[in-house]
Amino acid sequence: MSITGEMLIGRKAVRGEEQPLHAVNPATGSEIAEPVFGSGGVAQVQLACELAQQAFDPYRQLPLTVRAEFLERIADGITALGDALIERAQQESGLPKARLEGERGRTTGQLKLFAQVVRAGQWLAATLDSPLPERKPLPRSDLRMQKVALGPVAVFGASNFPLAFSVAGGDTAAALAAGCPVVVKAHRAHLGTSEMVGRVIQRVAQEMDLPEGVFSLIVGAGNLVGEALVSHPAIKAVGFTGSRAGGTSLMRVAAARAEPIPVYAEMSSINPVFMLPNALAQRGDSIARGFVDSLVLGAGQFCTNPGLAIAVDSDALKGFVATASEALSGKPAQTMLTAGIHAAYQDGESKLAATRGVEAVARGVEANGPTQARAALFVTDAQTFLANPALEDEVFGPVSTIVRCKDEQELLKVAGHLAGQLTATLQMDSADLAAAKQLVPILERKAGRILVNGYPTGVEVSHAMVHGGPFPATSDSRATSVGTTSIERFLRPVCYQDFPADLLPEALADSNPLDLWRRRDGEITRG
Repeated sequence: MSITGEMLIGRKAVRGEEQPLHAVNPATGSEIAEPVFGSGGVAQVQLACELAQQAFDPYRQLPLTVRAEFLERIADGITALGDALIERAQQESGLPKARLEGERGRTTGQLKLFAQVVRAGQWLAATLDSPLPERKPLPRSDLRMQKVALGPVAVFGASNFPLAFSVAGGDTAAALAAGCPVVVKAHRAHLGTSEMVGRVIQRVAQEMDLPEGVFSLIVGAGNLVGEALVSHPAIKAVGFTGSRAGGTSLMRVAAARAEPIPVYAEMSSINPVFMLPNALAQRGDSIARGFVDSLVLGAGQFCTNPGLAIAVDSDALKGFVATASEALSGKPAQTMLTAGIHAAYQDGESKLAATRGVEAVARGVEANGPTQARAALFVTDAQTFLANPALEDEVFGPVSTIVRCKDEQELLKVAGHLAGQLTATLQMDSADLAAAKQLVPILERKAGRILVNGYPTGVEVSHAMVHGGPFPATSDSRATSVGTTSIERFLRPVCYQDFPADLLPEALADSNPLDLWRRRDGEITRG
């Protein structure tokens, strides 16, 4: 597949006439010469959104089997791109081949998982309450409810996952599964990769004769295109993965509209790891090595990167710090995704190093490339941490801070002080159960996923996964951006009162033609 540098708007390829853009190889810092990508502007956003609006009712009313087939054929098309997709993604991201192959598998796997979800139909939440005409003092009407698609969705590609959180990533898969057309803004860090995947979606939509506008891909420089996209009245929800500044900016734009809309933004998290005393005493060295491996994975460019470790001061904690320092000192520097991310990492790491009461205890191998990140580990005490809000700021990259607490009560105070997180981890043994029972209620208020004796990097795409959490981890703690329940973000309930049989949606018909599990008069039944 050739990459042309064009945007994909409905069934057409459109050359943007605004600022020309080049993809960049972060490993060398050099531009990838061909092609030149043409940035779009407000006019292209307007066209894509109008087409999405026109496509909305026809697309959401298609049979569920057609919608499921659409997702499956997109997955197969991405797989069929073969090595060419991986090679382009490597050029644009600096990520290793094995990582990208795994990410491609995750991308196609979640598309196919959502196809299964669509076919099963449980997301419709079909509910029927029979009429009670003889009820006193007032009769009850025939009431039926199902969930329907919210409307066209704007999706912003993420920098750190050029496939799984990008053009055909989790937000797009969930929105298309729900029945929502999607307009994607490609991330500047992987323009060619985005076009390749976008052309697959566009081709499959055309082959299946789906409504034009069910998918569009926009390229834009700066904030103008993104703000125009979120501001457009056709857009009814936003999916975003990125920085807190970017997410909160889109939230403000969405809230200022004549019709405010939800922004589902996954933003910043430092993912604290609580190391309880007995676990540290029994297996501190093992915990330290696993912690460092998680910290440097992918140059620390995961939203679940363990940026904080918390424990009661002890000889076992000193041993943990020594082992972690030794392990980290041997870790090679790694190429980061963009020069901007690398510069932000260096700035954040430098600010940590300059903070009074914070000690640098280890750094990885010296960098030898233009955008390579050198891992770092710091130690501070709980009082310093509690007094300095900047120590809670996410530093996107392979850096973490260990917080020493004088006793268990201070550890609980640190836990209660933390802002919202995507994850919180307990390293514990059976003898730590009493302390864990005190921590868990606090962590339930703070995080969307709580782990025991694991490491937070690695987010399984499954039915039970939650990838969300209280602000600033996300903009809406009621939602997840990973897992099958992420479809709920793009749905809303509609009640049908006293509808004639011929006007009812299939999901609510007495004959149950979709063969759904439904709630009828309070009972779960297939009738």
